[in-house]
Amino acid sequence: MAHNVIGIANRIICFANADMYDLISNLKVQKILYYMQGFHLAMYDKPLFEEDIYAWLYGPAVPEAYRHFKDFGSGHIELSDNNLEKYYIDFSDDETKLMTDVWDAYGQYTAYKLMLFTHDELPWRSTPRDSVISHQKLKDYFVTQLEEITE
Repeated sequence: MAHNVIGIANRIICFANADMYDLISNLKVQKILYYMQGFHLAMYDKPLFEEDIYAWLYGPAVPEAYRHFKDFGSGHIELSDNNLEKYYIDFSDDETKLMTDVWDAYGQYTAYKLMLFTHDELPWRSTPRDSVISHQKLKDYFVTQLEEITE
């Protein structure tokens, strides 16, 4: 069963906060969501979250998550207890491992660097601006990238 993207985004923000109090912006959350969805599709042939990813100017983005955190602008996202409670997800062990592996592989990079990575990758490059990046396109690409997070 696919989850709500805000619950996944909250987990990403918690990873950043636990990682020596790293600051995380909406742009970085968007890119990590893209990587988590892509690797989940490649490994399990099903989406991690329900919402579509679009090919926006600055790279892949999930409009629902973008709007949810847009009030933070380009600054650090801070979660309220209410936000965490409202969107709480009890992830499976496989989901938790995958999200942790993706964070370990990509969380070290800045939002700008992640944007540059995504601009070089086929799913974003081959999708017309403001269109949905298909699950099939994500799966096909990320199957070729699996060793990046499974080493």
